[in-house]
Amino acid sequence: MQSIDDIVINFKPEQLFFLNICLGFLMFGVALDLSLRHFRDLFRAPRKPLIGLFSQWILMPSLTLVLVFLLRPAPSVALGMILLACCPGGNVSNYAVHLAKANSALSVLMTSVSTLGAIAVTPLAFTYLSQLIPGTESLRASIQVEPANMIRTILLLIIFPLALGMGMRHYFPRLTAKIQAPVKYLSMAIFLSFVVFAILGNLDNIYRYLHLVFLLVVLHNGLALTMGYFFAKATGLNQADRRAIAIETGIQNSGLGLILIFNFFNGLGGMALIAAFWGIWHLISAFGLAMYWRSTPSAKVMGA
Repeated sequence: MQSIDDIVINFKPEQLFFLNICLGFLMFGVALDLSLRHFRDLFRAPRKPLIGLFSQWILMPSLTLVLVFLLRPAPSVALGMILLACCPGGNVSNYAVHLAKANSALSVLMTSVSTLGAIAVTPLAFTYLSQLIPGTESLRASIQVEPANMIRTILLLIIFPLALGMGMRHYFPRLTAKIQAPVKYLSMAIFLSFVVFAILGNLDNIYRYLHLVFLLVVLHNGLALTMGYFFAKATGLNQADRRAIAIETGIQNSGLGLILIFNFFNGLGGMALIAAFWGIWHLISAFGLAMYWRSTPSAKVMGA
């Protein structure tokens, strides 16, 4: 059987263009819920979001490095894990936090700040951390990722649609209120449809190699959720904040990860499989955890 480091996921240029459009539309949908007030709140009461961002930007990549060194996955799989750990929070986390009766405002703030910060954090952190992974020298030699090119991609796919959505919310509030719900449902339906068609086009690769990443993704995601929760608990945050930070730490923007993999890594098999399955699994884990937490009475949630 062909090595997972050597396989290339079947992905046509027009599919990549469609995925780019999907991600931009998803980011536009997130931006319709944001305003400059969310960013002003970060400076007025920075403790909670800073704890959350530390969990997401520092602890999550650190946990990933530890897993890579302990479990020794294939080099391309390890690169995929690192790239996901360097991506911003996924927009589905906001809905999961809402379902969990947690701190939705904190979730939205973390998602927006980590997404805006991704313009620098994602390419620079990945460039540095990927050099620490043993066995990736040949892959990094054949696939040179320039941080400037990754930054340009993130600008077009994240920053521009975020600015467009926030601008529409500010200047056309009535129109925004009417389209918010339809845009959310439509963007999710489009993205899930894309995932389904991408899976159908790669059933052979999935059948052969999914067992190599299934348990790894489940373990990685589960530890990230657990770590985020107990780190927030250790810093004295209440239950609602702990839940928000746990979900924000464990839900990564796998759509952005896939975009970067197909734009800069030629659909490298291990990386693409990790990102694709993470995108499916974190929906299951986030909503499952949210529904479990939802059964807790709100008075208990807001307590210490």
